[in-house]
Amino acid sequence: MRRAHRVLDGAAPDLATILDEIATDVGPSVGRGRAAQQVPALAKRPTDRFGIAIQTVAGERHSAGDSAESFSIQSISKLFTLTLALQLEGEALWSRIGRRPTDGSFNSLAVLEQYGGKPVNPFVNAGALVLVDVIMGHLPDADEQVLELVRSLSGNSAIDYDIELARSERELSHRNTALAHLLVDNGRLHRGVEEVLESYFLYCSIEMSCADLAQACQYLAQGGRNPLTEEAILTSSLSKRTNAVLLTSGVYADAGDFAYRVGIPAKSGIGGGIAAIMPGAWCAAVWSPALNESGNSIAGTHALELLTTKTGSSVF
Repeated sequence: MRRAHRVLDGAAPDLATILDEIATDVGPSVGRGRAAQQVPALAKRPTDRFGIAIQTVAGERHSAGDSAESFSIQSISKLFTLTLALQLEGEALWSRIGRRPTDGSFNSLAVLEQYGGKPVNPFVNAGALVLVDVIMGHLPDADEQVLELVRSLSGNSAIDYDIELARSERELSHRNTALAHLLVDNGRLHRGVEEVLESYFLYCSIEMSCADLAQACQYLAQGGRNPLTEEAILTSSLSKRTNAVLLTSGVYADAGDFAYRVGIPAKSGIGGGIAAIMPGAWCAAVWSPALNESGNSIAGTHALELLTTKTGSSVF
């Protein structure tokens, strides 16, 4: 049995060795489940990939597996649109979006209707559509601003949208269209349905690597500060509260099980990525495209469970 590299024994964990061990240990989980079927372009992509990267607040960087390969971050983009919306509206944002966990699917019409047309949290699809509406209401160049935020946080100016992927998602997204119309019917969207949906799918199409993503989420490990620019992205209070919503809602219906197994805030996407934050210590990103029924990466979740176990990390 391998020795646990725990921070609790007083020594800093050997992160390079830990990540190599994890890449080996998750091998049997890689390819379990299946790629997202609701997006044809994603459904066709190979599921035998696994990458992991970690970036510490002290500047340590380590990675293993396919950590340099770019993938569609999909709903992880909701973390960045939430951040931008909080910059623009602060706590007033919560008058339009709730902070309630859900045991329903991330694109559930029934859950939206159950709560009077107010999205239960910013990470379900209905909540993300309202985030887009909020941003567009403040910024005439919203699409450019979202991309600029991601590039600035990651330090990678080459990050871009996958226009073809965004277009293919839009063509078959009848449920998201229905969600948008239900939001309009309840007075939750202020712009046109087509306009909001077009930008929503564009943001989901952003492509990043695990290394990019681990860097991009650093501000949530560092009290809202982007270490690359020293810019305050969020106040320390809003950073703390964003992490809280991630913990309760970032992986949809799996939030309780994920908190039990992994024990840190995280945001997943149906592209197979998961970004995870240990406040004050590090950010990690994993990617493996085969998903469980809730839309979360099976191998990615397993890897993060191993990471927090081996390092003795938890917000609890």
